[in-house]
Amino acid sequence: MAIFGKSYDYFLGYALSGGGAKGFAHLGALKVMEEYGLKPDVIAGTSAGALAGVFYADGYHPDEIAELFRKKEFKEFVELTIPKSGFLKSTGLHSFLKKNLRAGRFEELQIPFYAVATDWNRACTVTFSDGDDLVDAVVASCSIPILFYPQVIHGVPYVDGGILKNFPVSVIRKKCKNVIGVNVSLMMPPSEKNNIRTMLERTFSLMSNSNTLFDKTYCDILIETKGIEKYSMFNLHNQETIMEAGYHYAAKVMSDKESLKVVRKCHRHYELIEKVRSKLQHIGAGKDRKMMSKIWFSLVDH
Repeated sequence: MAIFGKSYDYFLGYALSGGGAKGFAHLGALKVMEEYGLKPDVIAGTSAGALAGVFYADGYHPDEIAELFRKKEFKEFVELTIPKSGFLKSTGLHSFLKKNLRAGRFEELQIPFYAVATDWNRACTVTFSDGDDLVDAVVASCSIPILFYPQVIHGVPYVDGGILKNFPVSVIRKKCKNVIGVNVSLMMPPSEKNNIRTMLERTFSLMSNSNTLFDKTYCDILIETKGIEKYSMFNLHNQETIMEAGYHYAAKVMSDKESLKVVRKCHRHYELIEKVRSKLQHIGAGKDRKMMSKIWFSLVDH
């Protein structure tokens, strides 16, 4: 009986890494997981992963998310300003999220969601998962320091979560029975011509890759999108190519024998949850997936 062992808040969680425009690969990976009939109980995202994750948690299909960004330019999401604590303000991104997200609060999302940012003053990773700071939290998660102004939330400056936690598997690991991680930020090659942009990208790539090593080992299924390292973090013109690469590598990993074991466990869990739901309707827990998982884990050892 699990009552004497380990219990979890969620059965399946997705952890989505940062990576700038390479984050479009997340959408391809999400499509593959949908094709395998998987439904996450929680999502954690850093930077680009927070962007993809929040829209998916809000009920958007991956193709719908891609359509939101189609024909968009990087400059549409930022505002050039007098450099003080950054060259750009994320006003365009803030407005874009406000306009397109259906949820105004974390609790209104269809799937529980963790946005990962870095507390600039305390130099530590912070996760946002409740309250009405949904848009601000996602913007904070994407705010690369020096390039962008920090996002201030309740008087505290926050910057890109990728500085310390670019691949947020550990954020949800202890809460989940199974975690599928999608890492789209592999080491980018050095540029033939150095300028401020390429130096910034290379620096961020070195930082983010160094802090993903342990998180990779925490995944039950690890999907890494290769072949997109050459694409700029800030160039939105290769959306379809990057999304296709995400789909290709996710399909390859998900067809693996060990991955299929996890998929089968998930489907057995869904079947059991449906059976439990029918028995719990009379106590009002039938529509709460988190409550269902908690009750089930307290009864049965998976």
